[in-house]
Amino acid sequence: MENGLRVKVDGAVATVTLTRPQVHNALDDAAIANLTQAFQKLGVADAVRVVVLESEGKSFCAGLDVAWVRRGAESSREDGQRDAMQLAVMIDAIDRCPKPVVAVVQGAALGGGVGLVAAADIVLAAEEASFALTEVRLGLEPTIIGPQVLAAMGARASRRYWLTGERFDAREAFRLGLVHAVVAADKLGEARDRMVEACLKGAPQALAGSKEAIRLLSDAENGPDLMRLIAHRFADCRLGAEAREGVGAFLDKRKPAWMA
Repeated sequence: MENGLRVKVDGAVATVTLTRPQVHNALDDAAIANLTQAFQKLGVADAVRVVVLESEGKSFCAGLDVAWVRRGAESSREDGQRDAMQLAVMIDAIDRCPKPVVAVVQGAALGGGVGLVAAADIVLAAEEASFALTEVRLGLEPTIIGPQVLAAMGARASRRYWLTGERFDAREAFRLGLVHAVVAADKLGEARDRMVEACLKGAPQALAGSKEAIRLLSDAENGPDLMRLIAHRFADCRLGAEAREGVGAFLDKRKPAWMA
């Protein structure tokens, strides 16, 4: 454990845990730096195939540490820009991690905490979990987490919840697409394990390529150029070692090498 963060690797699964329950796992400069470093390292760790993001205590993450934000308001513009960029890099490190990222939300996720949720690939929430984009109530904008939040819940819902700062529950988060499943609090661990197991059935390079392709397809204009691009990608995958192993294992009625 270091500066409010614990990283544990158990076989192919890494668990990143926020460990500042006394301040509702709020993010200060140390937590931001450590989260960034953790996801950057896990992203290139060959043995790690799935990353779980969770937290201790009754809150998932209360967003930015208000004391840290206040100190930043009293610093120079250059220092403020550096702090903001560090936060953006942290969210991007989670978003672009080539391994599936499963977030487990047991309580409140506020402000930057919603950013962590939106940057994850798969989100499981307890029935008691709640969410809010509270930045405007502090005189701020949720712009740094904006790309991920917009991708997760859309512009129309963002108009309401960015502007009002109001809380919404796990069921509403599910309806909006921010959360993928809502389960009883005592079933979160089982739901997490099932999701991790499902991800481990996928080939490592295919999982990383799929995440990259989602981003590519989301940003691309449909047309002949995109058709050629996706055809090339599929052809390359089909000729790759993972596809040969996966198809061979299916035909031979055995587990592929990455599940052995």
